[in-house]
Amino acid sequence: MSKPATFTDIIPADSLFGKLRTCAPDAWQSYVCHDFIKQLGNGTLPEAAFKHYLIQDYLFLIQFSRAYALAVYKAEDLHAMRQFSGTVHAILDMEMKLHLEFCEGWGLSEADIIAQPEARACIAYTRYVLDRGHQGDVVDL
Repeated sequence: MSKPATFTDIIPADSLFGKLRTCAPDAWQSYVCHDFIKQLGNGTLPEAAFKHYLIQDYLFLIQFSRAYALAVYKAEDLHAMRQFSGTVHAILDMEMKLHLEFCEGWGLSEADIIAQPEARACIAYTRYVLDRGHQGDVVDL
């Protein structure tokens, strides 16, 4: 039986992602070998930790859609505006809906999720992206 392909097997080493991964092997290993990922993979992650992740991921998606909406505003032409607008639509009307459907299986409603505070890490990351986007251009987003 052959070994199943992994994410790193699929991405060419000469792609931007491949080059970034090669230039930062310690960061990549800490990312893919994090305890959360290991526990999730082997089924030992506590349910409370997984629910916290689901909540934070939804709260992240709200800010992520704002970043793409800002990209619509910052875009230099109609083609780019339409592309970014399509991503906003996909996040708000499709991805977030799918996320909520999955969360319902874990006993989490949208009201439950929205009532939770954003974690500091989520705030730090998303507000950094939005701040850079406000100060710079689409590339900064």
